[in-house]
Amino acid sequence: MKNLAETQQSVMCSYSSTNVFDTGKYTTDLQRVEPESHAQNNIPPPKSLLIATPLEAGEFPLMLFLHGYLLYNSFYSQLIQHIASHGFIVIAPQLYTVAGPDTCDEIHSAAAITNWLSEGLCKFLPPKVRPNLSKLALAGHSRGGKTAFALALRKLNITTNLKFSALIGVDPVDGMDKGKQTPPPVLTYVPHSFDLDMAVMVIGSGLGEVKRNPLFPPCAPKGVNHEDFFGECRKPAWCFVAKDYGHLDMLDDDTKGIRGKATYCLCKNGESRKNMRSFVGGVIVAFLKAYLHGDNGDLLAIRDRHVSLPVEVKFDSLV
Repeated sequence: MKNLAETQQSVMCSYSSTNVFDTGKYTTDLQRVEPESHAQNNIPPPKSLLIATPLEAGEFPLMLFLHGYLLYNSFYSQLIQHIASHGFIVIAPQLYTVAGPDTCDEIHSAAAITNWLSEGLCKFLPPKVRPNLSKLALAGHSRGGKTAFALALRKLNITTNLKFSALIGVDPVDGMDKGKQTPPPVLTYVPHSFDLDMAVMVIGSGLGEVKRNPLFPPCAPKGVNHEDFFGECRKPAWCFVAKDYGHLDMLDDDTKGIRGKATYCLCKNGESRKNMRSFVGGVIVAFLKAYLHGDNGDLLAIRDRHVSLPVEVKFDSLV
């Protein structure tokens, strides 16, 4: 597949007519799969999973999506169903319920889930829905974004039996502040130092580095946030920052329980989760279409403002 820089001239006048910020054409199913799933011929996953998938027959690319610190995978239900409605299978594990600062266990767990996909996923998909294991993206939000980068960078010398073709950090965070990174550190503070053999997209929040109140630090502090992750990326890499939205604004509207209510209290929030969630879901779809399908029309249309965006965005790229 040609890279985006080589092909963009030929598509500048042929942007996609699809609106990736709207729900896609596929009907979606959302199911929970537990490690104790012992139905006949099933190989249970190493962690509890939420799987969002199209219901219509076909072969679809995959995305593994890792949740943020102390959040539940169910808080991303609307986001991952949006992505699935555009023709992708999204696997969102619950990596832990309680965790300290060390992310090593999460990296091991994400690798184990990746290795399970080829032997276990098919049994849990709807009839006639097939995964295309050669088109696999890795994504994560907040601390899950750091974990995704760590796995892609083979931190702890961990490898997987499937190759990732694209990497997405949704407001990734590597600790409390520069010099206070959680182990293992991902950021090196050396420009373009990430040795990755895949396309990368970083999505940032303009309000992530702003304190909501004096009692809590910002949720995505300067020095360890999206700016630093993108600064260490090499070509091809894209960065979109939603200027007036916060670190948790892509979560479901109704996040239940004490942790769910806390998501409205701990971080500086924007006007509407719906708008931010629509943007994050749409730009992820556009990026996946570009680097898994070779169809870059939507990504170029977003870059060049040839489509109405649900949020105000700052943009940068290395292509």
